[in-house]
Amino acid sequence: MNYIRKSFNLKIILYIILCLYAIVTVIPFLWALSASFKSLAEISATGLNFIPHSFTLDNYKEIFFKEPLFGRWLLNSIVVAIFVTGFNILFNSMAGYALARMRFPGNKFWFLIILAVLMIPGQITLIPNFLILKSLGWLNSYQGLIIPNVVNATFIFMMRQFFLNFPKELEEAAALDGLNSRETFWQVVLPLAKPALAAQAIFIFMASWNNFLTPLVISFDEELFTLPLGLNKFKGQYITYWNYIMAASMVFTLPPLAIYAFFNRYFIRGITFTGSK
Repeated sequence: MNYIRKSFNLKIILYIILCLYAIVTVIPFLWALSASFKSLAEISATGLNFIPHSFTLDNYKEIFFKEPLFGRWLLNSIVVAIFVTGFNILFNSMAGYALARMRFPGNKFWFLIILAVLMIPGQITLIPNFLILKSLGWLNSYQGLIIPNVVNATFIFMMRQFFLNFPKELEEAAALDGLNSRETFWQVVLPLAKPALAAQAIFIFMASWNNFLTPLVISFDEELFTLPLGLNKFKGQYITYWNYIMAASMVFTLPPLAIYAFFNRYFIRGITFTGSK
């Protein structure tokens, strides 16, 4: 009886902590949502109030109809994030499967190289990437924004771990049916790896969507700016248009929310990286 009571009390404490954490996390978002419907004067004059004194849609009208490049920035972000996510899902899965299941010269060597890449901060490779893209003539271009990010060592490692736990019986059954390794991967393994692929898609899309540093270094033309970089244009030398920034930020959050909602049912199963159904 005492054990049950202690367990119940621990659950209550845990739920309280989680609720407090959720409130702390949600409050800034709610204020940003509220500020997107306020004028700049109200944002500057009032404190942390969540209900606008004078509700207005002018901020959204401004960014969509009076800012000529906002639609282009949004389109650039969508194109770059979709291509980066798609290529990562494909290449990371292929590399992870090869490292987990295929035996070839240098298998362990390449795996150690991938582990070594995980230990290098991305900021260190920023200048070498810039010089390589410059030599290729890919600065200020879509391929410069996409190609350097089409593989990710972290998710190659994670997909390898997933495929190590994938039931070999399914692959052996596919071999008995006459499928070779390539056909087994495309027709059997990949369709059953949806949980891991969904988790990978969510993380990569969000990382690409929120990426500020890479477009800042590579893009010089405002028409090639992605949305995180474009939002910075609302900041002037003497004034920052927080009302426009908040409205644009709300639009900025919609695609990641849609991606998460679409892949939500696979998300938790994908994090566990187990291949069994």
